[in-house]
Amino acid sequence: MFLLLPFDSLIVNLLGISLTVLFTLLLVFIIVPAIFGVSFGIRKLYMKTLLKIFAWATLRMERGAKERNHQLYKPYTNGIIAKDPTSLEEEIKEIRRSGSSKALDKTPEFELSDIFYFCRKGMETIMDDEVTKRFSAEELESWNLLSRTNYNFQYISLRLTILWGLGVLIRYCFLLPLRIALAFTGIGLLVVGTTMVGYLPNGRFKEFLSKHVHLMCYRICVRALTAIITYHNRKNRPRNGGICVANHTSPIDVIILASDGYYAMVGQVHGGLMGVIQRAMVKACPHVWFERSEVKDRHLVAKRLTEHVKDKSKLPILIFPEGTCINNTSVMMFKKGSFEIGATVYPVAIKYDPQFGDAFWNSSKYGMVTYLLRMMTSWAIVCSVWYLPPMTREKDEDAVQFANRVKSAIARQGGLVDLLWDVD
Repeated sequence: MFLLLPFDSLIVNLLGISLTVLFTLLLVFIIVPAIFGVSFGIRKLYMKTLLKIFAWATLRMERGAKERNHQLYKPYTNGIIAKDPTSLEEEIKEIRRSGSSKALDKTPEFELSDIFYFCRKGMETIMDDEVTKRFSAEELESWNLLSRTNYNFQYISLRLTILWGLGVLIRYCFLLPLRIALAFTGIGLLVVGTTMVGYLPNGRFKEFLSKHVHLMCYRICVRALTAIITYHNRKNRPRNGGICVANHTSPIDVIILASDGYYAMVGQVHGGLMGVIQRAMVKACPHVWFERSEVKDRHLVAKRLTEHVKDKSKLPILIFPEGTCINNTSVMMFKKGSFEIGATVYPVAIKYDPQFGDAFWNSSKYGMVTYLLRMMTSWAIVCSVWYLPPMTREKDEDAVQFANRVKSAIARQGGLVDLLWDVD
């Protein structure tokens, strides 16, 4: 039998007290408010404090750059490639001037070396077209103490560097462990809660419990991201028998919307942890999951969705018609499938504030685990959600026209670019 020394016993007692206090604070300030859907205003106070710090840091950087005669913001950038406001002729003359000793008035109108210039301009146009830019993270002109969001930012002062280092410690040593604990709590409760509710007989009581279990768990997951969400026009929230369509920036769009409403999810059956969650959720709520072989069958998918929306007692379906994540600046082409089945459509616009953290998921650059780590080490996720009035398909418009009309309404409300993309 091992005997603890007095010093070791003191450490164990202090550790136990610290853990007890931590879990009590989590229960009182996070989990219980999530159950009842209330907020103490702590996150909004936190956001206001961050805004003041960001404003001070930006002013300090601008003043330091001015003192050193350093260009802080590089003008004429459009997100991917920096462009100066010079004409084609001027650029060619500059290239010839730097690469030839001949006088410019003696050079021919065209030289073979000009081919390389036109090839470069063509590659820039391909890389930086209106569509491609929507799949790269939007660029900030102010520093949010997360990263050098503008490559021209340089060392300014010791105080600013210390503030950045302090921010790293807070985000990785305090916020990250807390958020991971909350995420596991929310996911664990979702799996256990929906599994238990699934054993109850169908009826109002089961539906009531399922709704509140889903809302509670999604609200805990929202708090795991320190998400500060402002919902507008809640009177227009989706109703049973309809389809909720929204622009898509991030996988957390689902959590953002599901923490304020009760939806039937649509998606492909997965394995692993996601599969466990899907199987537990479908026991308590009629979600629409497709096998991998069924996803490519458009007629089968449309049939399943039509059967769901015809039953007015079933939950509204949550769909992201873009089919991929766009960088919070635009709304891309909506796929017409969800607009062909004749149900009432409830448009929703989601707009994130990139000052506190970039919510855009660039799936070609980051895996899901890396993306979630970036989210959990950001300062917060701040966004606004607008519920738009329900829309129905008019007699003289086809599914594509209806989809474009809904897309335009979402873009207009969210302050996003309504990007026309002709895939033909």
